[in-house]
Amino acid sequence: MNQYIQVKQEDFVNVLDFFKKDISSLRTGRATPSILDNVQVEAYGTRTSIAGLASIGVSDARSLVITAWDKKVTKDIEKAIIVANLGLSVVNEGDKIRAMISPLTEENRRELVKKLNEKMEEARISLRQVRDEIKEEIEDAFKSKDVSEDDKFRFIKELDETISKRNDEVKEIRDKKEEEIMTI
Repeated sequence: MNQYIQVKQEDFVNVLDFFKKDISSLRTGRATPSILDNVQVEAYGTRTSIAGLASIGVSDARSLVITAWDKKVTKDIEKAIIVANLGLSVVNEGDKIRAMISPLTEENRRELVKKLNEKMEEARISLRQVRDEIKEEIEDAFKSKDVSEDDKFRFIKELDETISKRNDEVKEIRDKKEEEIMTI
């Protein structure tokens, strides 16, 4: 692997990690605490994630139990989950909140797959941006006579192969998530 790709290797990993985290919040019909990852609660005069204010547990395949560490913010957590519009039925049981996941309809599943595809395209765009940065560095090195023309073409070919592998990884992750979404 050439030095230009090695320098940006972390950027490739970051794109894949962000994509995985981004799609983890998509509902699959099963309860997972990651559904609430992007929900921000207005408490104590600041916006905080639910995980920073409460423990989140899975009580069964279709429900989450959120137990606030400070009972005063339970109402705020309940409000934030409702406002986030995640399709959860929220019940405040006083000392804890139960968030139930309604079964996905075929239409909901197709809509989620559409969102999943949009997120995949965003990940591919990010990969292309990294590729463009590397390609520009290779071109600059060629112009300044740091690499020969043969090396330039070899580096660009290696870069295209690397991008192709990364795009395949993104598609593989997407396919697994689509299977989870479409499984009843």
